[in-house]
Amino acid sequence: MLITQISEVDKKRMMIHTEEGVSFVLYKGEIRRFALQEGEEIASEVYEEIRTDILIKRARKRAMFLLEKMDRTESQLRNKLRQGFYGEDLIDDAIAYVKKYHYIDDNRYAQTYVRYQKERKSKRQIKMDLMQKGVDREIIEQAIEAEYEPESEQELILKWIEKRKYKIGESDIKEKQKMYQFLMRKGFCSEDILHVLE
Repeated sequence: MLITQISEVDKKRMMIHTEEGVSFVLYKGEIRRFALQEGEEIASEVYEEIRTDILIKRARKRAMFLLEKMDRTESQLRNKLRQGFYGEDLIDDAIAYVKKYHYIDDNRYAQTYVRYQKERKSKRQIKMDLMQKGVDREIIEQAIEAEYEPESEQELILKWIEKRKYKIGESDIKEKQKMYQFLMRKGFCSEDILHVLE
């Protein structure tokens, strides 16, 4: 494996690029330890030692550290690891490692998110939020089905109406239209809004 370039990532770390398209980050001391230089070959056993003893362990530790700070979806964790210059093979390994210990679970994440947001947000808004976080559509649907009771969307509309001090049956058409528009912006479906407002 030929090293084509060694470039600085920051004051402590360097990015090693190889002819085979493999790139990885090491600390300057590690580069000296393995005597890596531009234009020179890395023996396969040396690369394997770097990969198993340094890179895999570092990617796993980074994944654990990121999950320690806050619960994340698999997609969010992958993006964070990419920002740390980890290759896809290292990211896959780190994800498999944290999944093995159930530190990452999109099903659990989605259900928890729905449980804590359903009092404030509409189903549509929650779906959009979870999709942006990289949660699979099927997992989102299952979480919503598990956490919502059939009437809860209309109950939430009623809570918003009470909060806004809107009086059903006492308001004129202009106030009703304003409330309708407000609830639409909150992500509620037209049918549920009209049902409650009528």
